Amino acid sequence: MPPAQPRKTASRVATGAGIVSSSHLVSPRSVELSEFEFGLIVAWNAFSRWAVRCMAAAGCPDLTITDVLLLHHINHRARNKKLADICFVLNYEDTHVVAYSLKKLVAAGLARAEKAGKEVFYSPTARGEAIVQQYREVREECLVKSLDTELNADIGELARLLRTMSGMYDQAARAATSL
Repeated sequence: MPPAQPRKTASRVATGAGIVSSSHLVSPRSVELSEFEFGLIVAWNAFSRWAVRCMAAAGCPDLTITDVLLLHHINHRARNKKLADICFVLNYEDTHVVAYSLKKLVAAGLARAEKAGKEVFYSPTARGEAIVQQYREVREECLVKSLDTELNADIGELARLLRTMSGMYDQAARAATSL
């Protein structure tokens, strides 16, 4: 029997070999999009693992990535925040996931919930603020210290690209919902 020939995929046809996780999705119009998506998956998982472990090193080992992100956000700019605004800013569609996480943070003594009329506003407790400060110190020591500052401009450009791409994915999600 002759050896099996590798299947030609769109990525091989378009540019050679792209680093992708789903070769069946690669489009000849944009191999780069598939490479971006794979990079996004890998980066998100690495970032999630990092944030959870950094928070554990800061003194809160039992938080999920959602809990960590919400604790940071309710500390942001020292303003009380309501559920809808938190979901909007962090682009969470499922308010139940966020509400559950906020309840966990309140139960852990890291956040407080204050009712004002029909709205509930969330803010950090003194312990929550201290944990976020400790997180910052761990982040500085383990991550920022090893960052080549020559990359800062590229990181800023990448951040802008990610925000642009998130808008494109949101629009595509709306379009797919209407099909």
